[in-house]
Amino acid sequence: MENLKSMRQEMQDVLQNNILRFWLEQMQDRENGGFYGRMDGRGVLHPEAEKGAILNARILWSFSAAYRVLGKPEYLDAATRAKDYIIDHFIDKEYGGVYWSVDYKGNPLDTKKQFYAIGFAIYGLSEYARATADREALEYALQLFDCIEEHAFDHEHNGYIEACTQEWGEMADMRLSELDANFPKSQNTHLHIIEPYTNLLRAVRELQAQESCDYVPVLGSVLPTGIVVDDATLIALQSSVKNLIDIFTDKILNPETHHLDLFFSMDWTRGAGRLESYGHDIECSWLMHEAALVLGDKNVLAKVEPIVRMVAKASEKGLNADGSMIHEANLDTEYVDDDLHWWVQAENVVGWFNIWQHFGDDDALQKAQRCWDYIKQNLIDYEHGEWYWSRRPDGTLNLDDDHAGFWKCPYHNSRMCLEIIERMG
Repeated sequence: MENLKSMRQEMQDVLQNNILRFWLEQMQDRENGGFYGRMDGRGVLHPEAEKGAILNARILWSFSAAYRVLGKPEYLDAATRAKDYIIDHFIDKEYGGVYWSVDYKGNPLDTKKQFYAIGFAIYGLSEYARATADREALEYALQLFDCIEEHAFDHEHNGYIEACTQEWGEMADMRLSELDANFPKSQNTHLHIIEPYTNLLRAVRELQAQESCDYVPVLGSVLPTGIVVDDATLIALQSSVKNLIDIFTDKILNPETHHLDLFFSMDWTRGAGRLESYGHDIECSWLMHEAALVLGDKNVLAKVEPIVRMVAKASEKGLNADGSMIHEANLDTEYVDDDLHWWVQAENVVGWFNIWQHFGDDDALQKAQRCWDYIKQNLIDYEHGEWYWSRRPDGTLNLDDDHAGFWKCPYHNSRMCLEIIERMG
C-alpha cells in the first residue's frame, strides 16, 4: 500500500509540476488567443503553426479534469480559455460541428468534419460542464452529440463513419491521418466516440442532480433553473453508449485473436490486413469497461467484463520485460513499430491498474507499476517540462516528433495521473 501511495504522490507531482505547468507557462498564446499549435521535438516554438481541434479539445479536457479533481484556480482559467477559444473559433456556426484546424490567428483553415475531432470536443466540453456546472459547455456538447448522430451514424449497418466535408457531404479520403488506411470506419474513431459519449452521459446525470448553475443558457435546450435535459435526450445518450459497447464486443473485437481490429468497410468487413495496435487494445479495455460501469446496466457489464480482461491479456503481446509497451505490428508484412510512444505507456498504466482495481489481479498492478517506472526513467522531460514523444528500441530519444502539437497533447499523460489519483481516493 505504501508503494501505491508513493505512486499517487509521484503522479500528482508530475501532473502539476511537469505536464500542466508546461502548458500554462510555455504554450498559452497571449497574442492571438488560445494555445500555440506546435513546439517541435527540440523545444523550438512555432507560434504561426496551425491550431488543431484535437489539441485544443484535449487541452480543454485536461485542465477541466484537473480543476475538478484538484481545484486550482489557474486550471480553471486555462480550461475556460480553451473552452472560449473552441466556441469562438472551432465551432462551425453555419453548418455545425467543429473545424479540423484553424490558422494561428483563429481563422478556419481545414474545414472538414472529422468525427474523431468532434468527439474530443464533446469530451472536453462535457468535462468542463462536470467541473463547473456551466450550461453553455453542456449545450454545445449536446449539440455536437446531435451532429454525430445525424451525420455520422450508419442506419443500415450500424456504427459511425470517419468524416464529411464542411457541409456534411461525402469525402473520398476519410483518413484520420496519413498513417491510417482509408476505410469508412475505424476502431480508433469509435473508441473516441464511446469515450466522450460516456463522459457526456456522466455529466448530464451529475448536473441534473445539482440545484443551480451559474450560466444562463442562450441556445435554449436547458432550463434556466438547474440542469435539465429532456428524457428523450438522456435515453438517446444511454442507447448510444450501449450500442457502442455492442459494436466493440460484436464487430471490432476479433474473436480469434482477442485484439481489436483497426479498419472496416461500411458493412463491417475487416480491412487493411492483420494489424495489431497494442496501445489501443489496452486503452480500449478500460474505456469499454468505464462505459459499461457508467451505463449501469448489469447485463451489459456481465457481458463486457470478461472481454475487458481478454483484450487486456491480448495486449500483453506488446509488453517488454521492463514494463514498457510497443506501439503496433502488421502481421502481414512482419513490420513492427517498436518505438515506445508516450501515449501507449500512459494507457498501459491505466489499463492494468483498472484490471487490478476491479478484478484483484496483483500481477496487473505490477505491470502498471513497472510501466510507471519506465515512464519516470525514460519519457518525462524533467528539464523543459512535458514528455518526449517516444524512445526508440535502442534507447535513444525521438526528437523528430513534436514535444507539443497537433497530436501531442496533455491528455493521455494527464489522464493517467488523474485516473490514478481519483481511483486511489
